[in-house]
Amino acid sequence: MMKRFFAIALFVLGLGQLYAQPVRDTAWTKAGYFGLKLTQVSLSSWSAGGESALAFDSQITYSADFKRDRQLWQNRLELGYGLTKNDGKSARKTNDKIYFASTYGYQIYKTLYWSALLNFNTQFAKGYDYNIEDSDFISKFMAPGYLMIGTGVTWSPNKIFTATFTPASWRGTIVADSRLSDEGAFGVDKGKHLLSEFGANLKAEVNYEFLPNMKVYSRLELYSNYLEDPQNVDVRWEVQLNMAINKWFSTTLSTNLLYDNDVKIAQKDGTAGPRVQFKEVLGVGLQINF
Repeated sequence: MMKRFFAIALFVLGLGQLYAQPVRDTAWTKAGYFGLKLTQVSLSSWSAGGESALAFDSQITYSADFKRDRQLWQNRLELGYGLTKNDGKSARKTNDKIYFASTYGYQIYKTLYWSALLNFNTQFAKGYDYNIEDSDFISKFMAPGYLMIGTGVTWSPNKIFTATFTPASWRGTIVADSRLSDEGAFGVDKGKHLLSEFGANLKAEVNYEFLPNMKVYSRLELYSNYLEDPQNVDVRWEVQLNMAINKWFSTTLSTNLLYDNDVKIAQKDGTAGPRVQFKEVLGVGLQINF
């Protein structure tokens, strides 16, 4: 798994360095960074108690946007992986993400574009419920994997804000693992590997430098399935705050809120049902911009 992550990381960094060279085509706007945060705590006969720990979190974000004449093409890639290792315990995953989005638009009126959307996201490694001892994995690469294709309109009034509404959107939830498929995980019918949905999707993005060296990126995605319970809207809301300390170091804060009506979260009383999921990652460490 780690080989997979770092192979992709090196590839993206290589592309970043290549595109960072001066080019004549000013229609492209490219930006990205690689961040690595490390934390170590070592204790020996410490009277206040506690335990030794080692943790790391790595992240790559890269965007490449094209705008010329009546054409608009926006692309974004996000990769993230993190582990923590406490004394006497096995390494546990704290962050895991593969996300890619591409939107092509053709201008139909001023800041309004007819557009086609492609979204994909999954994870690198197996995931476990650490509240249950000796539990088997509950997720892995392409289990689930989410693929969305849609068409609609994009509104791009300025460089800060973009919104894409695709009232005709197909979304596939892929569960490639046989055991998870047999359990009917992530909404698929038992024994099936694909949950197919057709509905409407709204994606709104804000990318803003509100102070020197302080940037915020926020992405909100709302999806309603026409075919089943359209009133239950799936929500994906991510916020990334990046505060550069100097050329090499930065502080990052990211939050992720999810609600998917097809994902059943097990509770301590034995019941399972859709729940609001929330994750926060805060780190200080090395950052390389490209």
